[in-house]
Amino acid sequence: MNSSFSAAQLPADSAQAVLVGRLLLDEGPTPVIIRDGAVFDVSSRAPTVADLLDRGAEATGGGARICAAEELPADRLLSPLDLQVVKAAGVTFAVSAIERVIEERARGDSNAAASIRGRLESRIGGAIRSVVPGTAEAAALKQALIDDGLWSQYLEVAIGPDAEIFTKAPVLSTVGHGAEIGVRSDSSWNNPEPEIVLVVDSRGRAVGATLGNDVNLRDFEGRSALLLGKAKDNNASCAVGPFIRLFDERFTMDDVRSARVELVVEGPEGFRLEGESSMAEISRDPEDLVRQALSEHQYPDGFALFLGTLFAPVQDRDVPGRGFTHKEGDVVRISTPRLGALVNRVTTSKAAPPWAFGVRGLMRNLAGRGLLTGGISEGADCVD
Repeated sequence: MNSSFSAAQLPADSAQAVLVGRLLLDEGPTPVIIRDGAVFDVSSRAPTVADLLDRGAEATGGGARICAAEELPADRLLSPLDLQVVKAAGVTFAVSAIERVIEERARGDSNAAASIRGRLESRIGGAIRSVVPGTAEAAALKQALIDDGLWSQYLEVAIGPDAEIFTKAPVLSTVGHGAEIGVRSDSSWNNPEPEIVLVVDSRGRAVGATLGNDVNLRDFEGRSALLLGKAKDNNASCAVGPFIRLFDERFTMDDVRSARVELVVEGPEGFRLEGESSMAEISRDPEDLVRQALSEHQYPDGFALFLGTLFAPVQDRDVPGRGFTHKEGDVVRISTPRLGALVNRVTTSKAAPPWAFGVRGLMRNLAGRGLLTGGISEGADCVD
């Protein structure tokens, strides 16, 4: 992929945004702020993004200037997450609920999916879109679906009182803009999941948002929901970025609620897939999903929460009736005007660069730079 960073990958109103990211400088992973068209190293006051988000405005000012935003080297751009636990909310949209039921009924067989899809959509498509999860109306719909033999564990989390919240990826394992994103080499039915990701600080406050690709293996999860771990958590299977946009008076949770997330997949053979996910159609409010993630757990380093997607591709790629699945070399672009664009090329999880830099490695690096004992970094020249 192109190693230069394009202004088109920044928010459309980036001049009015405060963006948080991470760069791999010669010294090591470094939290940066993009403001007023320039990139600033703020590691002297916030050695990790988790620290930066906890300290808020205090940590976003000042810093050593690295370079202009348009000179940002994409090959040094990391995921903007570091110590945050990566969580995800599943089946938060009506269409995604229907698609998960299809996966379950088809047992991961894409050939059987089309006929099941038609029956389910004709029976519950409209009803499930209009019902509010956890209400008496939702309970009545559940009973009707049980009576029809159409009930599913996926519909439980779609319209029941409890959201599906799971751990998507280990700390420090996410990949950023421009990195290769991995799909298991033994999966034959899979797709990207374009999502908005809320970033929450150690106090449980949603402080910003970014874009994410929650890669999904439809064949694995369709065979059994107990294979969710294998379907979701693999090497390089979680892309986040390019930056966290902090909430302020110009960008609020209402902008997340009204966002339209666009997806474009371009295949090496000329195939093109386009889709869109409208956050206005989400079944559960983003703040309710944050509350559910926090209900019986604490996150002393904060967490990131994928909010789910409306998008479930059914467009045939090769064989009629087989639907969509990734090929190596696919370029996936996820975008929305207020957050920019996240672009990754698909490979297998085995072929993607192995994840080798963990929490101990980060702590050793920060200690060696004097950033854990109050030492001050002078900043770095713009990377070539």
